Amino acid sequence: MTKEEAISKASEEKMDLVLIALDENRPITRIMDYGKFKYDKKKKQKLNKEKQTVTINREIRLTPLIGEHDLKTKAKKAKEFILDGNRVKVSVKFRGRERTRTDLGDEILNKFFALVEDVAKITKAPTLQNDRFLDMFIEKDKKKVDALKKNETLNDKGEKDAKDEN
Repeated sequence: MTKEEAISKASEEKMDLVLIALDENRPITRIMDYGKFKYDKKKKQKLNKEKQTVTINREIRLTPLIGEHDLKTKAKKAKEFILDGNRVKVSVKFRGRERTRTDLGDEILNKFFALVEDVAKITKAPTLQNDRFLDMFIEKDKKKVDALKKNETLNDKGEKDAKDEN
């Protein structure tokens, strides 16, 4: 069909002639309501955007000689971040002569992960960056969290039954 015929046919139907693609000097067009097409496209984009999940990266910094209580406090904060759906980067910062003792950093990261392993999984194993930072990434493990929640609800029901018996 020629260009003029297509335009006249589109105007007869009170629609628009829309260029879809150029295929080897042969334009591919479609007769449609362009306003409705744009509206539907915008609606689909909005739906896709709503379905998207956004992960926020959080960072927790440790030192090789961190105290036990400080480690527990930071682990508690990391659990909060993880349960909110965030990814957590755990870094051990080496200063001065600590750089030669990267094994201490591995030990600290293992202790830290032991405190949060009931809700988390390691997504990237510890790696040394610039001889200064030992970084590890952890994020939410859905199976572990679901099992934990199931146990909590069972424990709550057991406590309520025990109170009822008394």
